[in-house]
Amino acid sequence: MKTVNVNPAFKSRRQQLGQGMTEYIIVVALIAVAAIGVFRLFGDTLRAQMGGLAMEMSGKSGTTQITKAQTAAADAVLKANAKKDLSNYSSDNQK
Repeated sequence: MKTVNVNPAFKSRRQQLGQGMTEYIIVVALIAVAAIGVFRLFGDTLRAQMGGLAMEMSGKSGTTQITKAQTAAADAVLKANAKKDLSNYSSDNQK
């Protein structure tokens, strides 16, 4: 029976491709976590703005939704500027 030796260059290339894919997955995961954080902070603002836009497009006044969006944006700014560390983790990290 013949033994087939795999070319070392081919094996190295395959490992490099696997490493590249792993790095890509890690970067995508970090971007996803960052996006979740941004939507968590500004989600209420975006929801209210979309509601106001929908009201205006349907021909009705979207003033209430726009006011809610402005209030949510101000709240998001306050939350973003607040001190966060492990000493206040359990009390200040609830929505």
